[in-house]
Amino acid sequence: MPALTVFDILKEQSPTISPGIISADLMSLNTELSKLQEAGLKMAHFDVMDGHFVPSLTVGPPFVKAVKTTLLKDVHLMVASADKMVADFISAGADIITIHIEACDDALGLLENIGGMENVNDPQREIVRGIAINPATPVEAVEALLGQIELIVLLAVDPSGAEHPSFDLTVERFEKLKQIVSASGRDILLCVDGGVKKNNIGEYAKMGADIYVSGSALFSGAIDENVRFMLDALRLCKRGIN
Repeated sequence: MPALTVFDILKEQSPTISPGIISADLMSLNTELSKLQEAGLKMAHFDVMDGHFVPSLTVGPPFVKAVKTTLLKDVHLMVASADKMVADFISAGADIITIHIEACDDALGLLENIGGMENVNDPQREIVRGIAINPATPVEAVEALLGQIELIVLLAVDPSGAEHPSFDLTVERFEKLKQIVSASGRDILLCVDGGVKKNNIGEYAKMGADIYVSGSALFSGAIDENVRFMLDALRLCKRGIN
């Protein structure tokens, strides 16, 4: 039986959570990653910020490589020169790599190049290619890229620090995105990133995304309890929808 690809694993887990590990206690990261895994998660989200595309500055390829885990490494590049950095992050072990449409002169070409790269963790697993769109970017901008992606990440908050859209507007944008993907006939995972907390996970769950990125909400208090609470909310809602 052939090994599951990264896409297959994510599809099997949907709906699920990608925990933003920049919010973790980095001095106890191995312990916190183990708790995430024991609670049922399969991935870890790395927010890579360069201080240019977004004001904050976080981690680079050496950090991604240094994190020893069997969780899938979900690398979100919020950087101005993604084309110059992608290969280094894939060499560092990225299983999922997401670039911003606003930060690329040739997003299509870059995604095509990523499609020819090998997953260093396991070549049979392949790499999931994602495109992220900021709140101010029309969701229709993804249409030209649908043939070269397996994941779309809809930002519910603006990483540049601009005014955040209302939740209702995010829902409206997500619905448009679902329609675009459905009309294309492509099997593409949909992710929502930004503002996902324990006190609103039920509302986010109604959107029907495959993946929700959440950071501080998971790492404040008991990690295992937080993860299970949020996964239960997602799966309860999915059963209701189905």
